[in-house]
Amino acid sequence: MNRITATFQRLRQQNQKGFIVYLGAGDPSLATTQALVLGLESAGVDIVELGVPFSDPLADGLVNQLAAQRGLESGTTPPNLLEMIRQLRTVSQVPIVLYVYFNILHRYGIERWITDCAFAGVDGLLVLDLPPEESNQYESLMAQAGLSVIYLMAPTTPDDRMQLIAKRASGFIYYVSREGVTGMQQQVASNIGAMTAKIRIHTDLPIAVGFGISNAEQARTVATYAEAIVVGSAVVNQIAVHGRYPSVVNKVVEFVKPLIAAVKN
Repeated sequence: MNRITATFQRLRQQNQKGFIVYLGAGDPSLATTQALVLGLESAGVDIVELGVPFSDPLADGLVNQLAAQRGLESGTTPPNLLEMIRQLRTVSQVPIVLYVYFNILHRYGIERWITDCAFAGVDGLLVLDLPPEESNQYESLMAQAGLSVIYLMAPTTPDDRMQLIAKRASGFIYYVSREGVTGMQQQVASNIGAMTAKIRIHTDLPIAVGFGISNAEQARTVATYAEAIVVGSAVVNQIAVHGRYPSVVNKVVEFVKPLIAAVKN
């Protein structure tokens, strides 16, 4: 069974919510990313999203844009990222989602990319700028490889398109709780409950809510409405501050633990 599906089944049986962390791969190095994944898994993170470094990350705010730039500067490429994940699989079974822009798939070769991701031990792909209306070949190849097709929904997604996305997705639905790009926010959006209820009309898939969650209080609030929460920019910002020091893994784990506790307890 796909690790993402198995994780949400386990969480449901345990009556727990999931905690997903986003990291910019290769920020500040692939070795650090690998150490961070292992540290976060030990801390109780359920799923890790790794952003594949890209020169034009249109869905990302400044914090994650800078992480992508640092990933590029560290020499992180799609092939050596997949090799790092393959090595990681010898010691870790935490589900891994790659957060990626379609240009990378197009350049690499869609079929080859999906095959190589599956071989490395990736569990799902979130292709930010690939709409389901243009994804027939992609979805077929993903199904053959046993990978989850993760799609975004937003506050502006109309009901008919929610239905389409829900029908085509697998693994979980990623609900973008705010319009615009990624980034830390002072408050969570007030309509998360209403929007997740609308999404549930169309699907039984777990809903993960992200974009803007940056502290334990926000995490606890959002977890009441969703099967999982995603924390990205707030963690990436910790890496930006501490990434040059040997203590970076401990600093990130210390930051994340109270958020995990808020979601789990």
